[in-house]
Amino acid sequence: MPRTQVYQAITERLEILDTEGSADTELMPELSPEVIRDVYRDMVLMRGMDSKALKLQRQGRMGTWPPIRGQEAIQAGVARAMGDDDWLIPAFREHGIMMLRGVPAHLIYAYWAGDERGSCHPEGVRVFPVAVPVGSQWQHGTGVGLSLKLRGEKAAAVTLGGDGSTSEGDFHEAMNCAGVFKSNSVFVIQNNQWAISIPLHQQTAAETLAQKAHAYGIPGLQVDGNDVFAVYSAAVEALDRARSGGGPTLIEAVTYRLGDHTTADDASRYREDAEVAEWETRDPISRLRKYMENNDMWDDARERALEEEVLAWIDLQVANLEEMPPQDPRDIFSHMYAEMPPHLKEQMGEVVGEVGK
Repeated sequence: MPRTQVYQAITERLEILDTEGSADTELMPELSPEVIRDVYRDMVLMRGMDSKALKLQRQGRMGTWPPIRGQEAIQAGVARAMGDDDWLIPAFREHGIMMLRGVPAHLIYAYWAGDERGSCHPEGVRVFPVAVPVGSQWQHGTGVGLSLKLRGEKAAAVTLGGDGSTSEGDFHEAMNCAGVFKSNSVFVIQNNQWAISIPLHQQTAAETLAQKAHAYGIPGLQVDGNDVFAVYSAAVEALDRARSGGGPTLIEAVTYRLGDHTTADDASRYREDAEVAEWETRDPISRLRKYMENNDMWDDARERALEEEVLAWIDLQVANLEEMPPQDPRDIFSHMYAEMPPHLKEQMGEVVGEVGK
């Protein structure tokens, strides 16, 4: 018997806005000038929050911080597409979208300053805590999406992670389970080209990460992750599919981590300056600003006003962080079990006694 074709897959890529600020009018989503300016503001807020965190860390006022510079379009675009009933399941480089989904920035700062109260999000904010173990959040996204489906809720679970996390078994288990049970899930890979010091081509032999979706029977799409309009459009389509019972979607957003992996890293040891400089020309914030200027939506006066607003907002977040009362050391022990076992009671007594001296 001759061999016959049993499956053929095509992975598409979506781009709308180029580096000079020109958009494909046929693909452009219907967004008013006011909304576009709000999206730009969201991205500038993220960069300001990120820049301030780096300074706080260098001053010894915060612990390790994973920079998001260069990845703002992904988080702003996905956040804008999400609805009030959707859930966000972040990894550890999702400060921007967490803030846009309702987590106060000073609590995000607090978490990275070593204060677990940073994970106590306000009532009604549908954002999971930070997931530092690489890849574990993918399975959470499948589980939450399946729960939403079983409850009959017209909502979706949106999970984000980096390209490095796709090399973990958790990713593949999550995709397989989501595909089989058609969970209300949207998975967004922030492909920033580097898993700490490991480049993408050493992580996978696949041409794209989006094509991995085909193995699990779910739609996969690659987008220009520095194009906020492309990210938004892809996210809207995926969310509509998930909420209507059509199952999960995998989106690969191609971007670049312009900073270090974390403040404990020195990317100059493994990346070429020319590579970073090339990606600087694709900056998502300057790209969107060019679009707005080209279409008479923005000018220098608006930019100066926004800069002042962002600086004032950041100062407020830092003040809120530093005005938080000291942590109660008993909280380390109090939330592990419904009824605290004897050995933890003993340990808590020792810690409280030492603190009280």
